[in-house]
Amino acid sequence: METAGQIILIPVIAGLLLLALPGRSRMLKGILTLLVSALSAYWAWSIYRLEPSMIRLSGTGIPGTQYFSFALDGLSQLIVLLGGLLGLLISVYSLRGINGPERFRNFHGYFLITLGLSFGTIMADNLLLFIFLWGILALTLYKLIPQHDDESSAAAKKTLIMIGSSDGIMILGIAILYQLTGTFSMSNISVEAGSALSYVAFLALLTGSFTKAGAFPFHSWIPDYTQKAPAVSSAYLPASFDKLLGIYFLVRISHDMFIMSNIMHLLLLVAGALTIITAVMMALVQHDYKKLLGFHSVSQVGYMILGIGLGSAVGIAAGLFHMLNNAIYKSGLFLVSGNLNTLTGEKDLDRLGGLSQRMPVTFGVAIIFALSISGIPPFNGFASKWMIYQGIIDFGSGPALANHLWILWLAVAVVGSALTLASFIKFISGAFLGNLPGRMNDIKEAGADKLLPMTALALLCIVLGVFATSYFVPRLFFPVTGEFEFYGVWQSTAVSVLILFSILLGAVIYLATVPGKFRRAESFTGGEKMSADRGFPSTGFYETIRNAPVLSFMYEKAYKGWFDLYLRSKDSILWMNKGLSRYHDGVLHTYLLWIFAGLIIILLILL
Repeated sequence: METAGQIILIPVIAGLLLLALPGRSRMLKGILTLLVSALSAYWAWSIYRLEPSMIRLSGTGIPGTQYFSFALDGLSQLIVLLGGLLGLLISVYSLRGINGPERFRNFHGYFLITLGLSFGTIMADNLLLFIFLWGILALTLYKLIPQHDDESSAAAKKTLIMIGSSDGIMILGIAILYQLTGTFSMSNISVEAGSALSYVAFLALLTGSFTKAGAFPFHSWIPDYTQKAPAVSSAYLPASFDKLLGIYFLVRISHDMFIMSNIMHLLLLVAGALTIITAVMMALVQHDYKKLLGFHSVSQVGYMILGIGLGSAVGIAAGLFHMLNNAIYKSGLFLVSGNLNTLTGEKDLDRLGGLSQRMPVTFGVAIIFALSISGIPPFNGFASKWMIYQGIIDFGSGPALANHLWILWLAVAVVGSALTLASFIKFISGAFLGNLPGRMNDIKEAGADKLLPMTALALLCIVLGVFATSYFVPRLFFPVTGEFEFYGVWQSTAVSVLILFSILLGAVIYLATVPGKFRRAESFTGGEKMSADRGFPSTGFYETIRNAPVLSFMYEKAYKGWFDLYLRSKDSILWMNKGLSRYHDGVLHTYLLWIFAGLIIILLILL
């Protein structure tokens, strides 16, 4: 109990104190944040090693303490451990504050408050306590985007409204669950999907989970947020902690609180497939690399939902493994984007290029993150996607409609990986390859405090991929899902050794045969030499996708906000308000008619 209380209260109290410190104390704030984050990481490790248990404050004689119950099981301990690690690395990155185009004065205070509340949300067993902490996190998410202009303010407001609205819907689901079960304890809830009320409760809680994680169709806040927020805020929340919380709650819903029906499985699989394909298609045509990464934050959630939607042990383990992997490589990618934006002041890929010679470490880790998210072996993204593929194939042996559509789920997952690779070829080539613009000749690599967290995350991408099947999956996920056998032939360690051997063999052959046997020449087109300012931007190759006959129509509607639930809801509400305002004409008889109609409606509802 002592450790669970410390990991929640100490970061929150420290965060509140940091908000009270003067804005000029950035280094002091950074050091204190690092110390508290290091303590939190240690406590997270201690909690992970504890035996699963239930912690209650009831019986202390203090009124209301019966609602403060926390549960430690394999799932919550895993998420707490990962959250502690990510919090520590991001606190190192922000040690000297957030400067340049991404300046943010109060980041450290809101960072620590979010860290403590997230731990409390993960361990909370009482649904009222859970929704209380979950709701406060919407406010800290709102505050972690500095509102320097109208566009960033609009992105922050959109985030708060979407998350807050989903919280209201979740309260409805919690109320229905209490009516069905008579308890707010998640560990004591097990509802069979046999009535309309159970489906409504499931959909209400699913809405909150999907909105937090950023799944279709509740995803539109994430690309806007990542485009306008500092990269470190995006690495902290949409890329990692919001995914951890959203997917954690999805597993709680589908694995513990509800006995899933075939319709529920089908709904999750459809949502996962749509999330993958719609978001990755939008990412392909982005020029703003922060928005490109935002859409990929959405797309990767689809793989997690696909795995969890399968309902099997391997599927749930694969979804959780991909959640872990995504938090690692996507946080790294956002930190890479933070370096790019801080050092160059540019967010458009068309205005970048050649930075590999000025930022070699950032370039190296960006390559690892890009290969990981694209599902290239032997990196961690491939390991979790391979498990999802194998889970889908095994799922196809079932009798329900969702099982018969297994080839569709598999095709979407594989195509999504291919399109992810295509968009990250654009990102890497646009930012780091090609000609270096003359105005960027003086750019130097970021400092050690920025490079250390990215390097650690890149090493995790390698280690988790190489030792996936032999160590990490059995150690991390068997306590959550139970033991299972791997399908197909995939020994991650052996394959990684073969890949390394082939790379070394290729290098030996190259060094032995190629050097000195070719000549260098300047690039030319049409007989004319190419100058540094006449390069063709990498984004131009992807315009053919945007202009394809069918896709051009879809992209046009997407850019007009046709698929943005927030904008469509906003327009509908304004239209209704405009229509109703016509009848508020100031005439007494009209208002009496409104009152009379309202009373009739209330009586009909009561009857």
